[in-house]
Amino acid sequence: MYEGYWNLKEKPFENTPDPRFIYLSQKHEEALSRLIYAIREQKGAALLTGEYGSGKTLISRVILNELSADNYKLAFIFNPKLTSEELLREIIYQLGGETAADSSKTDLLHKLNEILYKNNQEGKNSVVLIDEAQAIPEDSGFEELRLLLNFQLNDRFLITLILMGQPELKEKIERVPQFRQRISVAYHLTALSKKETKLYVKHRLTVAGAGPDIFSGGAFSELHRFSAGIPRRINNICDIALLVGSSKKSYRVTKRMIKDVSMDLGEVPMDMEQKLENAING
Repeated sequence: MYEGYWNLKEKPFENTPDPRFIYLSQKHEEALSRLIYAIREQKGAALLTGEYGSGKTLISRVILNELSADNYKLAFIFNPKLTSEELLREIIYQLGGETAADSSKTDLLHKLNEILYKNNQEGKNSVVLIDEAQAIPEDSGFEELRLLLNFQLNDRFLITLILMGQPELKEKIERVPQFRQRISVAYHLTALSKKETKLYVKHRLTVAGAGPDIFSGGAFSELHRFSAGIPRRINNICDIALLVGSSKKSYRVTKRMIKDVSMDLGEVPMDMEQKLENAING
């Protein structure tokens, strides 16, 4: 709708996990490198946590693109709020297996064991990536995943589990020490700094075909103040700001536009958030 006005090939701030738009801040690059390391070295289990909208799902898509189908068999679980048997069936299905409707849990485990050994013999590593893993049922889900790590050879695991989720995921895992001890790689993804927020916006504009100077200098500092450096919030604000700027026939997106759009979206600036938090705690 506003692409023509700003000479864009496409919208730069869609909240979809398109790997073309990923901006690898130092934090995102560190998270990605640790997870890729866990997968390639068959480390068993790895954990990535971060606030809602911090870029975890986008990192998962980059990982999926990085792994060659010739060397890996992948299962991507994006809705893990399943019973243990449903989770097993989904993993088996995505790794290329089939199960009968009346298969018992024992049958499912035997089938998964068969698939994992088959993949290994064919030179393929089996990887299960679970997004929004904080939704895993706490009573049985994590114990089920821990038991999957018992599928191993003398020198390596036959399956690599990658768990991604919001900060409460780490707290849930801490309550299951038998599983926590199996996690060999972990990282917590934090928000972008003010400088990174500016680079993030410019990167996405460049990918979309725009020049880097659509936003004024003051707009970036105001954007970071209202978004707290969370990519999903940045995207929401910038998308509407571009729309408002085009409707006003503005030469640039200004600081005032960012503030007005942020307030319309119900965003609270970081300094106000801190004051509210202090009032609640104090």
